Amino acid sequence: MSPPNLYLPLIDLSSTDRASTAKSIRQACMDHGFFYVINHGIDDFVVNSLFRESKNFFDLPLSEKMKLEIKTDYRGYSPPYAETLNPSSKLKGDLKETFDIGPINDSLNQWPSKERMPAWRVTMESYDEKIMNVAVRLISLIALALNLDENFFTKIGALDSPMGFLRLLHYPGEIPESEKGKYGASAHSDYGMITLLVTDGVPGLQICREKDRSPQLWEDVHHVEGALIVNIGDMMERWTNCIFRSTVHRVVAVGQERYSVAFFLDPNNECVVECLENCCSETSPPSFIGSRNKMIIISMHNQYRCLEKVVHVIEIGGKSRLCYYIIFRG
Repeated sequence: MSPPNLYLPLIDLSSTDRASTAKSIRQACMDHGFFYVINHGIDDFVVNSLFRESKNFFDLPLSEKMKLEIKTDYRGYSPPYAETLNPSSKLKGDLKETFDIGPINDSLNQWPSKERMPAWRVTMESYDEKIMNVAVRLISLIALALNLDENFFTKIGALDSPMGFLRLLHYPGEIPESEKGKYGASAHSDYGMITLLVTDGVPGLQICREKDRSPQLWEDVHHVEGALIVNIGDMMERWTNCIFRSTVHRVVAVGQERYSVAFFLDPNNECVVECLENCCSETSPPSFIGSRNKMIIISMHNQYRCLEKVVHVIEIGGKSRLCYYIIFRG
């Protein structure tokens, strides 16, 4: 049975009626936690260049990609099966491969060599600058949607030294019979304030608006040409006392190669994330204790402990290499 049709709101960022736009965003965040953004100012040339460089990197031999393997600082390349986004999943290892870039000027970032990929870094920096600008504009509209001053999140320090992270993703086309049933990206919600996603148009993204429902209902997020897909993250859900929802989503395998790039905007580490006064009351008290962002991260990590470490063998340069990924449980 095919998932039902899902019609997400379309937010026009070029509209001069900010009050009306904010109202639409509020409804979208309450109903879906997802919406499209059009007329965002990032032209096709920039997006096409981004996907070209992404494809060029993921087309490299695995041995070359593994030279930039991700380390404890979460910057660099992760091969297929190296990550399971859903800690409760019994399926070990998502099908995707990824490349993570932290705040663009962070010295911890890893970059392919200029000799092999001369346009890579400048392309990533150009896109990062433009998508950050869109994200900040959206945050001001989200503030208005919450009946706050449009500069509220700037004033509380959430955007000090903005914490923007790029994640390039590649999902395989044909899947071996032994891997059938696995997800490109298993079910998860995003951590930060908001996520802005651009895709190549290949389907696969699904959302589940009622994560506690049984059985869960998954709905396809369709491609809208030229639009960004935006979703609310866990920290925004905390600020709003769950009025704005951080919706669970996943990517299913559809038998086609798929490329996407996610931009995650997180609060500054020192920013205190606590329930907004106009989002709680005597009958609806705060669901979360206020804390600095970095302490929330530590707390969330400490909620999980290693259940098992699983070994996956990959071939690099004719030699077998062991790749470890960890399955977590609360």
